[in-house]
Amino acid sequence: MIKIGIIGGSGLDDPELFQNAIEINSTTSYGSPSSALTVGQVDGVDILLLARHGKQHTLNPTQVNYRANIQALKDQGVTHIIATTACGSLREEIQRGDFVIIDQFIDFTKQRIMTFNDSFENGIAHTPMAEPFDAELRKILFETSKDLGFRVHKKGTVITIEGPRFSTIAESKMFRLWGADVINMSVATEAILANEAGIPYSVVAMSTDYDCWKEDEEPVTWENVIQIFTNNAARVIKLLKRVVPMIDKERIE
Repeated sequence: MIKIGIIGGSGLDDPELFQNAIEINSTTSYGSPSSALTVGQVDGVDILLLARHGKQHTLNPTQVNYRANIQALKDQGVTHIIATTACGSLREEIQRGDFVIIDQFIDFTKQRIMTFNDSFENGIAHTPMAEPFDAELRKILFETSKDLGFRVHKKGTVITIEGPRFSTIAESKMFRLWGADVINMSVATEAILANEAGIPYSVVAMSTDYDCWKEDEEPVTWENVIQIFTNNAARVIKLLKRVVPMIDKERIE
């Protein structure tokens, strides 16, 4: 049975997305997830929403218990995860408000626990990570975005930084040289853990700014990020409402 987990990013922590919505509290062997799970349905498909940074956005990116978040969704029988996130653009062609269906990451975090395999006492575990984002989910997200008339990029490499600070100009320019297309503070960690947990995972990233590499633009501020993402959250919700029943119809394996 298909059950979709949605991890809500900035500005999308509590969308009007469901029918028959209820909240449930959960705990895991890794502690409590960032928020209670909102459980409901879209066109008869079961979905669960988890607010990545807490319902009131009280957790900074390093404080998020990513292991508990993924484990809580797995414990509830989630079969696929779609994450939403704000991101900074590192490319001229990725404009404010564009969607990017991420296909690769560069992990530049420094302080996080990002594995369920704390030891190899029960066997050696090195999870393959060559293609960390599920291809079938990405295809549905991209094609549906196009059908809805949204500006969308079929692929992109995200660099995930520790945060909560934004980049320096030197860092931003370095990330461009490394081949990153967008930047955020959460995706790599979630992708790693979702892959370890065996749950297909994909991301809809919305570009909200140009980080600070683009010298004819003002450097990124949190106020601008949340304003642009919130103003465009209705598009993300529209996309998710269209995509969820398609995933059930396709019966992605």
